Amino acid sequence: MLPRQVPQRSAALMKVSTQPRSQQATQELTEVLNQLWLLDTNRLKPGKDYIISLQGRAGFVAHRSNYARDLAAAPLFKYVDEDKLRGIETYLHFVNLLDNYESSTGVSERVTSEELQENRLFINSMMETDVMKRAHKYLVSKGHSPSDPEEFKKQLYDIWFRLYHRDKSGGEDSCGFEHVFVGETKFGQEIVGLHNWVQFYLLEKNGHVDYKGYKARDRKATPDEDDHVLNLQFSWKGLVKPLGSCFVGVSPEFEVALFTIIFLMSTEKMTSVVVKVDEYVLELVVYRHGRSIGTSFPKLLSSNHKDL
Repeated sequence: MLPRQVPQRSAALMKVSTQPRSQQATQELTEVLNQLWLLDTNRLKPGKDYIISLQGRAGFVAHRSNYARDLAAAPLFKYVDEDKLRGIETYLHFVNLLDNYESSTGVSERVTSEELQENRLFINSMMETDVMKRAHKYLVSKGHSPSDPEEFKKQLYDIWFRLYHRDKSGGEDSCGFEHVFVGETKFGQEIVGLHNWVQFYLLEKNGHVDYKGYKARDRKATPDEDDHVLNLQFSWKGLVKPLGSCFVGVSPEFEVALFTIIFLMSTEKMTSVVVKVDEYVLELVVYRHGRSIGTSFPKLLSSNHKDL
């Protein structure tokens, strides 16, 4: 295999870390992502706005197996303040998008005019937040985004909502938003995507998702129930995801802003950045699908200086 080539502009931004294919965030990028965290006033508070129950550490799942021992008898979410969710505009528009997609890859998406309008309302609502305004300012300063807010909205639309072929045998069956936030099944054999806590909560509430337990690296410290990032195992549509990861409690605009920045940092097929955001050491991973996001997710490496 040839060594991975880092584009010149990315090399100027970042130094390569000791982890293969991962890059250590520069001080500038670290500062910007932490500013987004501080500006995320729509983030829900653990123990007050929602309560989770981690329960047992999930076990090993064999390759291509859909059997997982259930080490969590109860749901992950014990409580979520839905009134608060419905009272925040970005969450309200976000939830409206979750039923707009066919989860199976290979099945063409048919987007109605009403759904197109829902996409635009979500983007417009995000653009009103300090989180997205700060992300936009940063991206303009790096030459990655147009300064005109209307043009930036079009860029966000292309990155997150433009349809593309994930399964080559079918029509336009996927987009970044569907994969990351809604979740998909591939050939009816595996779960792909589904990295969003709101979608997970709603699926779990309706009995569609079964939380199997948390995942931690090796046999080291367990996560805390007030952590805003989790690695977890679950089943959905008769399939098991051995290891999934998601932010918990953060706003939709925070995730879109953060992963848009990582996506636009490089034209590589995969970009992986290690960064400390608040108390969490994260690996932020983005895969590109042409001009759009293929997938994006956080990996929790440590919290409160504990190696997980």
